[in-house]
Amino acid sequence: MLCSCFVAIIAILYILFDVNYFMRIILTIFWGRLFEKKKKLFDTTTIYGICTTQDVDLVLKHMNNARYLRELDFARFYFYDRSGIYGAIVKKGGGAVQGASTVRYRRAIPIFTPYKVTTKLIYWEDKHFYIENQFISLTDNFIRAVILSRQTITGLKVPVEEIIAEIEPETRRPEPTKELQLWLESMEESSKNLKKQK
Repeated sequence: MLCSCFVAIIAILYILFDVNYFMRIILTIFWGRLFEKKKKLFDTTTIYGICTTQDVDLVLKHMNNARYLRELDFARFYFYDRSGIYGAIVKKGGGAVQGASTVRYRRAIPIFTPYKVTTKLIYWEDKHFYIENQFISLTDNFIRAVILSRQTITGLKVPVEEIIAEIEPETRRPEPTKELQLWLESMEESSKNLKKQK
């Protein structure tokens, strides 16, 4: 009877929630805390994955485009935890959300291919962190996709610069790369177009 109730609860949880997603985030963070050293702000963090049957698209040959963005969550949480960024934000009563992202798919990740996702901080401004992720297949070390993301800080009245200074004093903001600058300009243009439509 007790076993039946337990199975029913697990089944209900799987129906109502994406249990694997939450378990993976918890395991990713705990793995980092148990086996990895803290990272400096500009260090690159790395998580690993494999394209399984749950990740493939309709033709069952390679990773579905939407799964790349899901994997970014795990890479981002890992980076936040290892670098101390999220702890510093929470300490001040704030939070962080994915504000924007752009993905360049260079070559598909085939089914059953192991890969790694690297994350690095590349820039920041008043309310945003900008990070770059790369999906790299372990079989040939090819960069399969490159993602630029804007992480927006919420619930804080202090600028990102103050959070950075708390983690690593005297850290200088890097210049934006040309690729990032062009993306920022395209988002600004998009905002202007949307404002015109109102």
